[in-house]
Amino acid sequence: MLHLLWTALIGLVVGALAKLIMPGKEPGGIFITMLIGIAGSFLGTFLGRAIGHYEPDQSAGFLMSLVGALILLGIYNLIRRSRATT
Repeated sequence: MLHLLWTALIGLVVGALAKLIMPGKEPGGIFITMLIGIAGSFLGTFLGRAIGHYEPDQSAGFLMSLVGALILLGIYNLIRRSRATT
């Protein structure tokens, strides 16, 4: 149970940093920020394993989680921009 709390806390910090770094209006409140951070961690783990940076039993570190969250926010901004122009 403590592992889930720790994951949520790190996800909140990573999501908040990603929102500060990425310009523009970002979605949601505290729970969406936490989900962006957690999803960024999963994306960072996947990308790290794909390029051979992580072993199969390792997960992403803080920086790779931040990179994953920034990628997710970038994709969100691209989708939002394309819907606004059509």
